Amino acid sequence: MAKIVGLVGVGLIGGSIVLDLKEKGFATKVLVSDLSERNAQKALELRIADEITDLDVLIERSDIIIIATPVNASVKLVSYVLDRVREGQYVMDVGSTKSLLDKEVDGHPRRDQFVATHPMAGTEFSGPEAAFKGLFKDRVAIICNPEKSNPKALNAISELYYHLETRMILMDSNSHDEHVGYVSHLSHAISYALAVAVLDKEKDDTAIFNLAAGGFASTVRLAKSSVDMWLPIFEQNAEHILPILDTYLDKLTEFKTYLEQGDTKNLAGFITEANRIKDKLKK
Repeated sequence: MAKIVGLVGVGLIGGSIVLDLKEKGFATKVLVSDLSERNAQKALELRIADEITDLDVLIERSDIIIIATPVNASVKLVSYVLDRVREGQYVMDVGSTKSLLDKEVDGHPRRDQFVATHPMAGTEFSGPEAAFKGLFKDRVAIICNPEKSNPKALNAISELYYHLETRMILMDSNSHDEHVGYVSHLSHAISYALAVAVLDKEKDDTAIFNLAAGGFASTVRLAKSSVDMWLPIFEQNAEHILPILDTYLDKLTEFKTYLEQGDTKNLAGFITEANRIKDKLKK
């Protein structure tokens, strides 16, 4: 059954979700609320939004409410929205951290109308202009702590992700933050550090642009990601990012030692060991 979808925060993720939902006929109308008047108006121009409204009106009129704000805002917004929903309305978020959010909403009388989700897709770009159809096709969407959501809420949000053509997996919030810290948050931290290191060492901007080939561009691509989105992710998931960051620094030091010592044998072994990631990424 087609639904009115309310989107709180219009950017790459939320905008891409509702573009697909409208095209697939899941959403008959998309209401948008955003603190940025510029983003809201851009969403109208790009036909991401059918109507711009304030948050309370959006909550009143929507069947499904998608919280697509930076994770520091989502922690408070989910509780605010749950305070105001009626029976039969469902709330979901799309944030990259879950443990703090889970603690915030745990025990809320309408907790079972909320489904914590994380669609594992994105680009380095942000804002409504970055949204596009098909972003989530054949990607993974994580549903966290499904036992805390009622069956009707789970069915509604599962149907939503079905229309995005994603594969859904279930996970508890702590495991989510740990594993996403390894495969996503660490990658962003490394990319930011690499960008700062090169900018600090290479003062000739022309050389960077002229010589930066595919390898550098793909590795540093994530450094273009928004500080407003990523700073609170790092803050909220420091517990899991710091240990894997320590391991990464140990491995980088190991690589540096082999290089300093001209230890070709161990350096080759290190690279060969790293090559095993190819088999993992095929799965």
